[in-house]
Amino acid sequence: MTVSSNLDIFLNKKVVDYSKDEGIQNPGEFVYRIRISYDDFEDGVSIESLTDDFAKDPNAGEVKEIIFGAFDFESSNSTEGIVNKLVEYKGVFKNLKAVFIGDITYEENEISWINQSNVGPVLDAYPDLEHFQVRGGNDLSFGKLEHTNLRTLIIETGGLPPNVVEEVSAAHLPNLQKLEMWLGSDNYGFNSTIGDFAVIISGKSFPSLNHLGLMNSEIQNEIAIEVAKSPVLAQLDVLDMSMGNMDDKGGEAILNSEGMKHLKYINLRHHYLSDQMMSKLSARFPAINLDDQEEADDDGDESYRYIEVSE
Repeated sequence: MTVSSNLDIFLNKKVVDYSKDEGIQNPGEFVYRIRISYDDFEDGVSIESLTDDFAKDPNAGEVKEIIFGAFDFESSNSTEGIVNKLVEYKGVFKNLKAVFIGDITYEENEISWINQSNVGPVLDAYPDLEHFQVRGGNDLSFGKLEHTNLRTLIIETGGLPPNVVEEVSAAHLPNLQKLEMWLGSDNYGFNSTIGDFAVIISGKSFPSLNHLGLMNSEIQNEIAIEVAKSPVLAQLDVLDMSMGNMDDKGGEAILNSEGMKHLKYINLRHHYLSDQMMSKLSARFPAINLDDQEEADDDGDESYRYIEVSE
């Protein structure tokens, strides 16, 4: 499965595509998405020039959220231009609280083809930013990740680069409440082990964290086993291990975890749990999502379990 639709709602507000002709009409009601179409791309229109137009709008200073969608259709460009424009216009977007770079569907560009860049300068330029979201793992980097106001960090990839795991592990985000990471497949850049997530799973770096998502993973069983015995559970309300290839081995760890009993919500959607394990889990944890039970593909002695989003 791939990412098949663009956002309609972002942070409880309707998403609309920005056009120069219509301008920014009601930033209090709408979230504007800046993106180019294939025809725009063919005509030489760039995401940078469209961002220039957006920033020159008389209402640009009132914008609190910006989404960047498709910016390339040949995987020849990266998000460096978007990052540079956001930094350039930090004095214009003085009320900016939320940024999403990469609201891109598979029809526009497969997630594994999206060329990211060092997005750290955006966080540095906007000290009041509360929500940062990015999709695509190619060349993604945060650099030295420090931000005192950030509440939500969402990283969506089909293959999470090892450097990003290291950067998040070393981050100083004292007010971070929600962390979601799509780990992805080793076919598309994931090359970390469960040990590389030890700091993140411990929760020691994020004292305010109450929502942890380690998702879309080929090592979902290992994650479940480690999280199930981690002290981080004491501070969490939500645990998200959806989109992965978890089977009864991971389910057993969850079932026997005392620390998970107080969680308000556990998301395991898209999994390979047996009917018996699902019955046990639903009986023990009323607020658990066990939708999208998958079946492994058996090929002789080999059994294949796929994550939800990779290519």
